[in-house]
Amino acid sequence: MVRSKIALRLLVGLALVSTPASAAPESTSTLSAGAKAKDAAPTVNIEFERYKLDNGLEVILHQDRTSPQVAVNLWYHVGSGNEVPGRSGFAHLFEHMMFQGAKHIGEDVHFDILREIGGTGVNGTTNSDRTNYYETVPSHHLETALWLESDRMGYLLDLLNEKSLENQQEVVRNERRQRYDNVPYGLDRFAVAAALYPEGHPYRYLTIGRHEDLEAAKIEDVRDFFTQWYVPSNATLTLAGDFDVGATKAMIDKWFGSFPALPRPEVKEVLPPPLTANVRQEIADPFARLVRLHYTWHSPKAFGDGDIELEALSTVLADNGWGRLYKTLVVEEELAQRVMSYQWGKGFSGEFHVVVDLKPGASLDKVESIVNDEIARALSEPISNAELQRVKVQVESSFVWSLEELMSRVERLQAFNHFTGDPDYTEAYLKEIRALTPASIQKAAQAWLAKPRAEIITMPAPKEAGPAGSKPGPSGGKPIKGAQANAKTKAKTSMNTTTTKGPRGAAERRKQG
Repeated sequence: MVRSKIALRLLVGLALVSTPASAAPESTSTLSAGAKAKDAAPTVNIEFERYKLDNGLEVILHQDRTSPQVAVNLWYHVGSGNEVPGRSGFAHLFEHMMFQGAKHIGEDVHFDILREIGGTGVNGTTNSDRTNYYETVPSHHLETALWLESDRMGYLLDLLNEKSLENQQEVVRNERRQRYDNVPYGLDRFAVAAALYPEGHPYRYLTIGRHEDLEAAKIEDVRDFFTQWYVPSNATLTLAGDFDVGATKAMIDKWFGSFPALPRPEVKEVLPPPLTANVRQEIADPFARLVRLHYTWHSPKAFGDGDIELEALSTVLADNGWGRLYKTLVVEEELAQRVMSYQWGKGFSGEFHVVVDLKPGASLDKVESIVNDEIARALSEPISNAELQRVKVQVESSFVWSLEELMSRVERLQAFNHFTGDPDYTEAYLKEIRALTPASIQKAAQAWLAKPRAEIITMPAPKEAGPAGSKPGPSGGKPIKGAQANAKTKAKTSMNTTTTKGPRGAAERRKQG
C-alpha cells in the first residue's frame, strides 16, 4: 500500500479574519507573545490520513470521537462532464441504478437495511464532475455500510436486468419533468447551457440529460459505463467520525481490497469555445409569474485563477441586504423581487451568473441598465475596503461553521482532493480568502466579465400556450406530455437527487453539492 499520513489540528476560531494593516496596534514592539498569537489569523484544518489500497482505491480517514457515529462518503470521479454525445444524463441515471441492488445485498433493499440499523442522511447526488454516495451510521454499524458500498462497487452487474433499468429510466425522466420541464424558469436553465456550449460539449445538456438519450439507454450501455468508471482506482472512500483507525483499515481492506487493480479512466478536458458576441434569447414560460433577466459569462474552473475573486464579486453584487444590485433593485428602486449572483466553477470551466426576478410591472430596460452599470463599475473601479472586509468575514465564517457537521467535513475533504489533488487544501483556501484585494477582484472581473455573455430573458406566458416542453426547446429534447405524465414505478428512489450547483452553493460558494 502507498501511505502518506497528514496529521493536522482542527482549530475553529470566532475571530476569523486577521486585523487589517490599517488597524495595527500602536506599538508592535511591546506586544507579548500571547497578544501576537491572539491577533494572528487562526488555523482551520481537518486532521486526516490518506492512503491507497493496492487496487488503487483511495481512502481518507478523519477521526472524531465526540459522537458515536460515522459519516461514510464514496466519490466516483465521474459526472455529466464526462458524458459523450447521445449519452447525456447517463451519470445521473447510473446514480439511480446503484440503489437498485447488488448480488449480495439483494434487490431494492439498500435504504431498508440502512434504516434498520439507524442510518440517516442516505443519499446520492450527481453533478458535472462526480457522483457521490453517502450515509451516516452508528459507529458499531460501520461495517454494514462498508459492506453495502463494497457490494455495489464489485457486484452491481450480477443483479442488473432490463426491468430495473426500465424502472429507473422512467424515474429519471419523471424527475426531469418535475424539476426541470414543468417548473418556473426550467427552460431558462436549458437556454443558458445551450447559449454557452455548442453541440457535443458535455455541459450543454445539464446533469439530468435529454429524454431521448435516457430512453435510448440499453443494458449494454450500463455495463460499459460501470466497467469504465466504477473501478476502485476511480473512487475515493472518505470516513469521518468515531472509529478505531486500525480496525477500520482492516475492514476496508476486507471489503474492498480483493477487487482487481484496473487502470483509472482518462479524463479529457473539454474547454468551451469563447463566445464571439452576446447571445440573447427570450423565452415564453407558462409556469413563470415574473420576468427574469439572466446574464451568464464563461469563467474560471473550480479553484482556477480568478475563481475565488469572482465568488467575492458575486457577493458584493447581490448579497441580501447589502449587495450593490440588491440595494438598488430591491430596496431603493423596488424593481426586483429577487437578485442572485454566483460563480460556479466546475471541472473544465466555470460560469458567472447574475439573475434578477422583476416585480410585476417593472421596466426590463431600466433593470438591464442598472445591471449593466454595476458590471461596468466592477470593471472600471475596485470595490471598497469595507466591502472587501465584509466578504472576507462572511465567506470565511460560513466556511468554518460548515465544518461542524461530519458529512460537511467529509465533503470538503473530497472536493479539495478531487479538484486540487490535495485534501489538505483547507488552509490554502483560507489564505486565498485572506489574500483577496480590491485590485485582484477587479482584475478577475476585467478578465472575464468584459467578454460576450449569454442573455436569457424569461417572460410569463399564458397557460393556453401549453406546458413547458410541448414543443422542442433549447434542450433539444422530445415533446413532454406535461406534469400529469407521472412514471409508474415502485422504486424507492425518492432520496436520490441531482446536484446542479457543483461543489459550492450560492450562500457560501465552497459548499458541496
